[in-house]
Amino acid sequence: MRYNSYVGYFKRVYGERLQKVVIDAGFTCPNRDGSVGRSGCTYCDNRAFHPGYTSPGMPIATQIDEGIKFHRVRYRNASHFLAYFQPYSNTYADVTRLESLYTQALSHPDVVGIVVGTRPDCVDGQKLDLLQSLSKEHIVIVEYGIESVYDDTLRRINRGHDFQMAVNAVRMTAQRGIQTGAHFILGLPGESKERMLASASIINSLPLHSVKFHQLQIVKGTKMEKEYADHPEDFENFTLEGYIDFFVDFLERLRPDLYIERFAGEVPPRFLNSSPWGLIRNVELLRLLEKRLEERDTEQGRLYKI
Repeated sequence: MRYNSYVGYFKRVYGERLQKVVIDAGFTCPNRDGSVGRSGCTYCDNRAFHPGYTSPGMPIATQIDEGIKFHRVRYRNASHFLAYFQPYSNTYADVTRLESLYTQALSHPDVVGIVVGTRPDCVDGQKLDLLQSLSKEHIVIVEYGIESVYDDTLRRINRGHDFQMAVNAVRMTAQRGIQTGAHFILGLPGESKERMLASASIINSLPLHSVKFHQLQIVKGTKMEKEYADHPEDFENFTLEGYIDFFVDFLERLRPDLYIERFAGEVPPRFLNSSPWGLIRNVELLRLLEKRLEERDTEQGRLYKI
């Protein structure tokens, strides 16, 4: 394969695919509850990536059972799972509550680890020490929503933190031996293709184990929908073919040891302002990426410079 697949990593290290099962533990975010702000990120509507089997009112064990039942329809051979604390910021509570939630998930007989999605401003040494202790007997992955390496973009999308805070959080996590991942959005307002490509070298400098990329999708009812309507010239509108080619350019600049978990995202069409790519699924997007890499005879890290 011409890029470093995260699915391939799990198969090599653990001998099988480990499927994520989403858990909604009822968290919020500091830019929603008034600690930093109240309106949240301008692009965000958590319902757009919230599977139907989860609900903050359901016991964690029940959510896991329902998620396993859901995924076994597609992945019939899946036997072990990662409990994915995904909606909102899943370290945004005191350590006692976090320990209770994480250990509930890890006590499920089919769960071998946890993935904790959170923000860089929602961790500290005490919380990371808890995750480090859990990682001694279980798989523990922390996935930070960083979204952009540029402070002007982070202000524009109302993240409520700067990039240096993300750098600090990633370093603190990696120093504890915890697998550290990050999420970035490609196509945020004000970022040209050239500026996005330049961000690859900054991402390379972080002690990350894995990365996840999504193309920007305009979700109905968000502040970004209005911004897009008012200033469409500020957005890089990727066609499907254009995005595949752009991501190949991006991939060539990424460190070859970084694991690529995802390079594009799916949002249910009912949430989208428009669906310029049609109803294409991730499996088809992966096929198109692999085909384009072959056609261009290139690979991840080809242009990477230490």
